[in-house]
Amino acid sequence: MFPREKIRNVAIVAHVDHGKTTLVDFMLRQGGAFRSNEHVAERVMDSNDLEREKGITILAKNTAIGWKDHFINIVDTPGHADFGGEVERGLRMVDGVLLLVDAAEGPLPQTRFVLSKALGLGLKTVLVINKIDRKDARARDVLDSVYSLYIDLGAEEPDLEFPVLYAIAREGKASKSLEQVGTNLEPLFDSILSHIPPPPAPPAGVPTQLLVANLDYDDYVGRIAIGRMTAGRLAPNMPVSVCRDGGKIEQGKVVKLYGFSGLRRVELQEAGPGEIVCVAGIESLSIGDTLSDPERPVPLPRIKVDEPTMMMIFRVNDGPYAGREGKYVTSRNLRDRLQREAYKNVSIRVEDTETPDAFRVVARGELQLAVIIETMRREGFELTASNPEPIIKELDGVRHEPMELLVADVPETSVGIVTERLGPRKGRMVDMGALGGGRTRLQFRIPARGLVGFRGEFLTITRGEGIMSSQFDGWEPWMGYIPRRSNGAIIADRLGDSIPYALFSIQERGKLFVGPGVQLYEGMIIGEHAHPNDLDVNASREKKLTNIRAAGRDENVILTPPSEMGLEKALEWIASDELVEVTPKSIRLRKRMLDFNARYRAERDRKREKEDE
Repeated sequence: MFPREKIRNVAIVAHVDHGKTTLVDFMLRQGGAFRSNEHVAERVMDSNDLEREKGITILAKNTAIGWKDHFINIVDTPGHADFGGEVERGLRMVDGVLLLVDAAEGPLPQTRFVLSKALGLGLKTVLVINKIDRKDARARDVLDSVYSLYIDLGAEEPDLEFPVLYAIAREGKASKSLEQVGTNLEPLFDSILSHIPPPPAPPAGVPTQLLVANLDYDDYVGRIAIGRMTAGRLAPNMPVSVCRDGGKIEQGKVVKLYGFSGLRRVELQEAGPGEIVCVAGIESLSIGDTLSDPERPVPLPRIKVDEPTMMMIFRVNDGPYAGREGKYVTSRNLRDRLQREAYKNVSIRVEDTETPDAFRVVARGELQLAVIIETMRREGFELTASNPEPIIKELDGVRHEPMELLVADVPETSVGIVTERLGPRKGRMVDMGALGGGRTRLQFRIPARGLVGFRGEFLTITRGEGIMSSQFDGWEPWMGYIPRRSNGAIIADRLGDSIPYALFSIQERGKLFVGPGVQLYEGMIIGEHAHPNDLDVNASREKKLTNIRAAGRDENVILTPPSEMGLEKALEWIASDELVEVTPKSIRLRKRMLDFNARYRAERDRKREKEDE
């Protein structure tokens, strides 16, 4: 066992893209986790393929380094608001946080979220103002903003007495003075040792306790539970009690016990209070369970995370091409996979619907749902997904919907157009301030459903120069109708392949999503109409060949390149009567009702019901 007084457990928290994972890279390098001649990829903690592709951290991960006869456990957490559940779990394992703030952007919504959680748990803070080498860096103003944020969150005076470091994470440098650039991360390590307290000593007489905060899987030893020892000791082959939800207690046995060293797991013969360890051998563990003494089990408070705010319907693919590209296509496959996801991710819920082939998945936001779909797609699943919708709550008999605090950094020339576009979406400006360098920060309070589909529009109206992020900001009474997409869809009216000759005439009616040679079916959406109504077209029409020639008959077929619809863009674009069909090889957009006549009758009946009302 490592002496409790020599252990430091710290989580690195920040808004997305403020440099958490890059800083961990250099902490590992300078902490001796790698050999001097060892080749190490950038952002080594982002081991997931999706994380590397998107450039963001999705899953919280553990690592550890040694420094001056101390042992520092590090939890690298996501910076995107949709993965806040990972942050909340990670904070339950640590005694302090390393708060990273961009020297130009300052505190943003996720900074506020993680800081409020850290203060609520009584965690100590070490502040790192990162990217001080940026041309638009304003480190002193950012420090004032952080102090203001602490005060807004109700921090006590001892909470404000934290060390401040100025860093260039991508160069592995940190300093306690803004005027003097550091040469390495030694000041940061020393601040962790001096300011972050060791794990608290367990009260006398308390039996073995370990709270399961994360789950992993290994092909050789099976399910692995990750958590921090609160009291007692654990060792391989030791019997334990598993305290489950609802007061249930079952018996189990620790088969293997691991600790962290750099990026590796190392086998341990014993673990004591304060250590973050991995336990293998108990298959049915859930996040929030407590491993305790077999004769005197005492559970710890279960992990609770904020309620999810967005939902989406996942259903079996029932299109004409169902089963051609996927390996797992049945409702049983879909249900089992979603239940596994909910089992290891406490921030989502999976609920049954009225139909046996559809499941309601409730999560934090669009990106979290899109990541789940993309992961399933890569595993060989076929499914269809509806557009994201907000969760509605009844409070005192009144319908309430989730609100978001939207922070947008835009060029001064875009302030008017951004404000104008957020008006119909029920966005209300709550703050506006100059950032310098011709940029302005806008803050809006807006319904969560008002942001669905706005990100792409935002990038267009700011010419790609705008940065936006949002964070859950409470509940408000239903804000009324919010207009969605103003344009209709261009829909294929028959089975067949798309033909260049047909697409040439169709592209004049709007923007196409498909090129020539694509397999189509009736009800599949192939483009966006230039007008509000839907347009059904024959995209498989071929040119009739005759022996008659006339001027103008042989015009060149020149096609505009189609607008590729990725998964996230497709989920934002679709309307309530449309679905995204996802397979391992394709992403297609379609109407819920594929048959034109069925859609016509449904629309006619809907209009009659409105007239009767």
